Amino acid sequence: METVSSPATAARALSARVLAVRPVGTTAVLAELSGLHDVLALQALLLESPLPGQVDVLAAAETVMVKADSPAAARRMADRLLAMDLTVQSHTEGALITIDTVYDGEDLAEVGRLTGLGADGVVAAHTGQVWTVAFGGFAPGFGYMVGENQALEVPRRSSPRTAVPAGSVALAGNYSAVYPRQSPGGWQLIGRTAAPMWDLSREQPALAAPGDRVQFRAVRELVEIPAAPAETSGHSAVKSGLRILSPGLQSLVQDLGRPGHAGLGVSSAGALDRASVRRANRVLGNGPSAAVIESVAGGLRVQAVGDQVLAVTGAPSALTVVTPSSAAGTDNNEDGAQYEEVRTVPMATAFALLDGETLTVGAPEKGFRTYLAIRGGVEAEAVLGSRSTDTMSGIGPAPLAAGQLLGAGVATNSNVVGNPELQPDYPDAGVTVLDIVPGPRDDWFDAAALELLCSQDWAVTPRSNRVGMRLAGEPLRRSRDGELPSEGTMAGALQIPPEGQPVLFLADHPITGGYPVIGVVADYHLDLAAQVPVGGSIRFRWAPGLPAPANSSHDSLNEVSN
Repeated sequence: METVSSPATAARALSARVLAVRPVGTTAVLAELSGLHDVLALQALLLESPLPGQVDVLAAAETVMVKADSPAAARRMADRLLAMDLTVQSHTEGALITIDTVYDGEDLAEVGRLTGLGADGVVAAHTGQVWTVAFGGFAPGFGYMVGENQALEVPRRSSPRTAVPAGSVALAGNYSAVYPRQSPGGWQLIGRTAAPMWDLSREQPALAAPGDRVQFRAVRELVEIPAAPAETSGHSAVKSGLRILSPGLQSLVQDLGRPGHAGLGVSSAGALDRASVRRANRVLGNGPSAAVIESVAGGLRVQAVGDQVLAVTGAPSALTVVTPSSAAGTDNNEDGAQYEEVRTVPMATAFALLDGETLTVGAPEKGFRTYLAIRGGVEAEAVLGSRSTDTMSGIGPAPLAAGQLLGAGVATNSNVVGNPELQPDYPDAGVTVLDIVPGPRDDWFDAAALELLCSQDWAVTPRSNRVGMRLAGEPLRRSRDGELPSEGTMAGALQIPPEGQPVLFLADHPITGGYPVIGVVADYHLDLAAQVPVGGSIRFRWAPGLPAPANSSHDSLNEVSN
C-alpha cells in the first residue's frame, strides 16, 4: 500500500492546545479540543509518546479520552495534556487504502436530494476525495472517516434501521463509514463493498485504522473475498478440564479483559467483578488474569474430566458436589440402587473435583454473579490478548452450552494452591449505595436534576445485561437542547438518554456515545455494581473527598449511608 502523511501530522503555524480537561470517573480524563484537526494531532502524539500510566486513547469528534492505570495517574494527566503543543509535527504515517464500492444504496437518491448533487453527483463527491479515519467506535472495524470537504454533510435517518447489511457504505453528518458486520444503524446508505473491514486473522484486524486514509472507487460489481476457514475448536481433544452439563441462565469465559484497543472500536470487556476473578485465581495459584467462568443467577452445573482443583468466588451460593455411584463405591440401599455421595464445599476455597464428579452452583443468596475458576485457567483461544467474551462485539468465545468441553490451561504462578479467603459483603435485593464522580457532562443538567439523581432509589430492570444496567426511577431532565457530539465512554458511565432513565455502562459498553454522561461510578465501586441483582435498587452519592457538581447546592447528597 502507498504510505502517506495523515492530516494529523501536518505542522501548523498557529499554536494549538487542549482547551480543557474533564475527569471521567476516577481513572480517565476527557480532553476537549477546537476541532477534529486538533483531535487527530493529540491522538497521534499520545500514541507515539504515551503519558505515564496511559492505558488507552479514544479519539472522537471534538474530544480525546485517555484511560489511566490508576486514579493517581489520571490526576496527573490533566496538567500534562493542557501543556501539550499540538503544532509539533508527528511522524506517524497512515496507509492509503482503496475500497471498491457499488453505489446502489437505498438512500442514495435521498442523499442526492439533501445535498442538491443528485445521485451521480454524490458518487462523484464520495469518490473524488480522500477520507481520513478519525476515530473508531460503535463496532470493531467501524471507522469514522472525515473527508476533505463538507459537500456530503447529511443528517442521520429519522428512523434507524434494525439491521444494516455488512459492507454497507454510509454517510452521517460530516462522516463516512463502512459497516463491518450486520447491525442496527441510522446512517444514510449509499453503496456496498466486499472489503473485509474487520478480520481477526490479520495482524491489524481493522482494514482502516485511525490515521489511515481511504479512497473509495466506484465499480459495477464486487469481487467477493472468501473468508479464511474457521479453525476447529478441538473440544474432542480435551483430556483434562470441565464438561458443561448446564450453563444456567448465562455462562461466559472471562478474564481481566483486553484494554488498549478502543481506537479499533473494541471495548476492554472482561469480568464484571474483577476482584472475584483475582481472588479465585489467587486461591488456586493461577496467574491473576487466568480465564474463568462467569455465571449469573446460579444454575451452572459442570462435570470434571480428569481430576481438577476448583474455586468459586463472587455471589455467595450453595456449592454441591455429587460423586457418582461408580466412583463412590458399590454399596446398595434397600431398593438395590447404588448410593451417590453428596457433599457441599465452601466459597473462596480450593477443592478437588475428581474425574466424573459434578459441581452445581446454586442460586445466589446475595449478589448476582459467580466465578468458577479451574487450576491452570480455562483454556480458550486468545483474541487481541484476551480470552474474554465481549457480548457487544461478538469477540471471544461463544456463550457456554450444554455438552461443551473446556480444557484446563497452564496459567499457574505457584506449585501449590493458596489459603481460603474471606468474601466481601454482597448486595441483596435492597438498596446498594454507589459512589459517583460528577461529569464529564453534568453541566447538561440543572441543580434539580443533580439532586434527583442522588435523592432517589433507582430500580435495576430486567433489560439489564453486560452492556449496561438499565435503571428506572423519576426521569432526569436536561437543561440544554441539542445533541452532544459522540465522545469516548467507559465502564461506570451514567449515560442519560432523552427519556431521562439512566443507563449504567458495564464492561461490554459501546466505545463511544452521544448522550450526556452525568456521572461515572468510582472505579472502586465497579465490582460492587456488577453484583447488584435484577430487581435490586441503587442509590448514588457523590464520592467522598471530591467536590459535588457546580450546579448542586445540596451538601447533604454526600451523606447517604449504607
